[in-house]
Amino acid sequence: MKNDPAAKSRLEIVLSYNTFHAILLHRFTHPLYKLGIPILPRFVSNINRFLTGVEIHPGAEIGESFFMDHGTATVIGETVKIGKNCTLFHNVTLGGTGKHSGKRHPTLGDNVYVGTGATILGPVKIGDNVMIGAETFIIMHDVPSNCTVVGVPAKIVKMNGKKINKKLLKTRQRQ
Repeated sequence: MKNDPAAKSRLEIVLSYNTFHAILLHRFTHPLYKLGIPILPRFVSNINRFLTGVEIHPGAEIGESFFMDHGTATVIGETVKIGKNCTLFHNVTLGGTGKHSGKRHPTLGDNVYVGTGATILGPVKIGDNVMIGAETFIIMHDVPSNCTVVGVPAKIVKMNGKKINKKLLKTRQRQ
């Protein structure tokens, strides 16, 4: 309720918030996935996607106090790691490029805000206390902590509270 001023009661959230349902089902499937139980975690995650419009792979690691607002069309890949107190809006993709094996999806630090329609691809690291603007596209670039990132291609417009204009530089070799 602290993150959504439209929420009138806890009962309303429990009964009608698709993002609450998506996170709840993920919290059920993730331990099953970690135990190596075949098929069931992926089957439940597909039901989750059908019911909520949010796709969260059961392998994704999601920290406490995670919040999605209007999560429809959000995609969270298998090797994604999301820190504590992170917020994602709808139509966000935390995905892979198809060119990596092993860790192939983003890692978000603590207190990261990802705006509507942002796309973050590849095994990149997003630092703590980062704000990523709506429709921002980040591929194969790490983002340091305490930044605001916007645009296509993404650029840092604020770092440590000071305005700057810095294109993200390649931090990883293509594999």
